[in-house]
Amino acid sequence: MRSPTKTLSMSARIAALLVGLIAFAGLSIRFAVSLETTGSPQAAAWTMLRFFTVIGNLLSCVVLFGVALGAKAPSHPRRLAGVMLAMGLIGIVYAVLLRATESLSGPAETSNLLLHYIAPPAVALYWLVFVPKGRLVYADTLRWALLPSAYLAYAIGRAQFDGRYPYPFLDVSRHGWGQVGVTVGLIALGFMLVGAVVVWIDRRLG
Repeated sequence: MRSPTKTLSMSARIAALLVGLIAFAGLSIRFAVSLETTGSPQAAAWTMLRFFTVIGNLLSCVVLFGVALGAKAPSHPRRLAGVMLAMGLIGIVYAVLLRATESLSGPAETSNLLLHYIAPPAVALYWLVFVPKGRLVYADTLRWALLPSAYLAYAIGRAQFDGRYPYPFLDVSRHGWGQVGVTVGLIALGFMLVGAVVVWIDRRLG
């Protein structure tokens, strides 16, 4: 078993670069679309950072580009698994709850394809093939849940100031706190269960 303090192989670093570039391309196209709509880089970035899709893909870029550059991170198996789960949440929630609410074309559709349909499975494949296994524990599911939990508080709190919810299922003004709470609770339960499955797979493979 390789020490987690060592950098990954060159093939793993190249793969990390390629997967990171998928997310980066999706974000870049999304930024161009947002810039055209808002008229300023600051407004475009602020608008984009409303969405967990953007935050998750941005985190993927940071982590995977760090791996590609040879960053030595003792916790990288746990970190990469957390990124994979966040990306999985992005892909699944979009497919189940959001796909039918959007009608996109042109660059916006391309960005959507990269961020929701290509980047999440690419990150999962990278984790499965290249990340050292056997180092995760079930308590990691609680650590991984910190990111979506913090985002939830941020998204709802931000909406109280500008009245704009990032996703329809979080719209408290339309659905009420009860229904939003149930929806969020079901998503959180699914996230934790999938996280436990990831740990189980990791320990089996390790």
